[in-house]
Amino acid sequence: MAELIRIEKDSLGAVEVPKDVLWGAQTQRSLKNFAVQGDLVPIAIVYSLAKIKQASAIANHDLGVLDTLKQDLIIKATKEIIAGIHDNQFPLTVWQTGSGTHTNMNVNEVISNLASVFKGEVVGSYKPIHPNDHVNLSQSTNDTFPSAIHIAATEAITKKLLPELKLLINTFAQKSRDWKNIVKTGRTHLQDAVPITLGQEVSAWETQLIVAYNRLKDSLKELYPLPIGGTAVGTGINAPSQFDKKATLELARLTKLPFTVAQNKFAVMASHDGLVNTMSQARLLAVALLKIYNDLRLLSCGPRTGFAELELPDNEPGSSIMPGKVNPTQCESMAMICTQIMGLDAAVAMAGSGGHLQMNAYKPLIGFNLLHSLDLLHDACRNSRVAMVEGMKPNQNKIEKDLNQSLMLVTALAPKIGYEKASQIAHHAHKNGLSLRSASMQLGYITKDEFDEIVNPARMTTPDKTIS
Repeated sequence: MAELIRIEKDSLGAVEVPKDVLWGAQTQRSLKNFAVQGDLVPIAIVYSLAKIKQASAIANHDLGVLDTLKQDLIIKATKEIIAGIHDNQFPLTVWQTGSGTHTNMNVNEVISNLASVFKGEVVGSYKPIHPNDHVNLSQSTNDTFPSAIHIAATEAITKKLLPELKLLINTFAQKSRDWKNIVKTGRTHLQDAVPITLGQEVSAWETQLIVAYNRLKDSLKELYPLPIGGTAVGTGINAPSQFDKKATLELARLTKLPFTVAQNKFAVMASHDGLVNTMSQARLLAVALLKIYNDLRLLSCGPRTGFAELELPDNEPGSSIMPGKVNPTQCESMAMICTQIMGLDAAVAMAGSGGHLQMNAYKPLIGFNLLHSLDLLHDACRNSRVAMVEGMKPNQNKIEKDLNQSLMLVTALAPKIGYEKASQIAHHAHKNGLSLRSASMQLGYITKDEFDEIVNPARMTTPDKTIS
């Protein structure tokens, strides 16, 4: 077995490391001491750390504390990491040190060993690049790891979630326009209410998502400031003057995002309120989506004994015993995802409040829950849009039938005959199985012509406009 391992040393002594891996002693210690199944540190955080290492190498070189050879080797290694070539070299679980130091060192060690490979040196020799002295130069986990979460979350929101959410918003907007003249029964308390158009109903969903979109976008303002250069506690110890500005400027160039230097690094390193806020906006999006997709589930229930006002695409058989049954599975998937995100948000809120003094020791949890939520929301929005929302159709026959039976059309009579008489008409119609028109004639509160003129469902949806 000796030929399958190599011996590496760190500040605590010798460690056996698998011979063919690019990580080193500190990563191996974490694997041994935190043997928790699943829940690996998101690869997006690893990529963001690699971007930070690249930007830091350039800044350190410009400031004269890192030579050109070392800068170029670090840049070459980080580019390979960012390209996804070495994803299997980052095996650590989220449930490690609360600072994320193990993952920061995992990235440092892989970069160092890649540099050794590039120069024909022995893996584990840390020649010519040392993981601490060169890759981690002018940095600490306490400023790089939260910065990596900021970068990964900003990229996930800007480049993935918001564009996909916009497509879903546009799909609902088109449905709202297409269905603007379909008059239907409104419902409050799940009971019949005054009419509404199907387009108006859908417009509410569209607007909910627009507001959620803007909340998420606004939350990025708190993620753009990075604590790079704050090193251990925010003072900037062991980082040369101007390192923070140069490294952050390089990160902005590399990501094409407007990252800035945090005005108060103590605040951004000791607490992660900006990340907690962004997670809360993800939760609010989940709240909106859950309400919307529960509405879709209700409006499509049936197909013969429910509301059945919407017809959803038939995607899969719905039952192993009932032939022909089809279920609203996209609504159910969305509901589970949104519920999960609400739980993840609660954990992030607790984690955000759990920091002590100059550092919050829940960083991996915050990063994992936030990025996982953003991925879930992106995938759920896309799946439901493509598999359901784009293809759903109104059942106009059912909509018209229900509308004509609605007792709440009587509301239009109240200004003419008063609330009490209108209520009597509704109760009389319901008790005797009559139409509102017939009940009105029997009670004699209004003439047939007056009823036909006043009770106009389309006009009731836009009472301030003239409907032909």
